[in-house]
Amino acid sequence: MTVRESYEKIGSNFDEVLRRLGSEALVKRFALKFLNDTSFQDLKDALVKKDGETAFRAAHTLKGVCLNLGFDRLYEVSAELTEKLRGRDTSGTEEMFKKVETQYRILTDAIREMEQ
Repeated sequence: MTVRESYEKIGSNFDEVLRRLGSEALVKRFALKFLNDTSFQDLKDALVKKDGETAFRAAHTLKGVCLNLGFDRLYEVSAELTEKLRGRDTSGTEEMFKKVETQYRILTDAIREMEQ
């Protein structure tokens, strides 16, 4: 699967990201690096521990990375969760995290297909 096809599959604007990063090779390189980003796992672990500070930082980081790479759907749900966690209270975040997790899985599956 091409980089453009992967972005289309996840509902993101490839042309906008390409314009920002300058080349398809660079877009692909950063997208593949996303697979090694620990923000999602850090968020998941912090929510299990009910560690609001770490959860907020992880959600905020995930949101920022997604914004920069044009991962629009994951950005949207992680931005919502970030705002919920801004007060460092993890209560009531379960449904929001499920949305983040769903979009994260869709995204990482598409990136892995790009990798092949």
